[in-house]
Amino acid sequence: MRYPVTPDGRYFVVRGRLWRMSNPSLSEAEREDGVKRLMAARRAVGAAKRTGDDAALRAARGAVDEAKRDLGERGLVWWTDGAADFNQRMVRSTPYADWFAALADAQREAGDRLPASS
Repeated sequence: MRYPVTPDGRYFVVRGRLWRMSNPSLSEAEREDGVKRLMAARRAVGAAKRTGDDAALRAARGAVDEAKRDLGERGLVWWTDGAADFNQRMVRSTPYADWFAALADAQREAGDRLPASS
């Protein structure tokens, strides 16, 4: 089961927390490149943690941040209507609280699962 996505398509919910979706206006090539760079950076984070290399860990985390910004998941919002950004906020304390509460139990539980990878 997939994580619940807000009706406006801006966020998905994991463990009751909102996470910003990628920018839907990216081209397929841009999205694919960003995801490849993000996955490579996440692998580099893991490798740096295993070896205890603090400099490599800082660089890898910087690469993760850069890829997430390029995908629109961090940094400036990709929508243009002036709506606030609720990234990484608990859904119950945002304007999405009623929407989330109204979801069927199975959908809410999907939003309460731990992600498969971090």
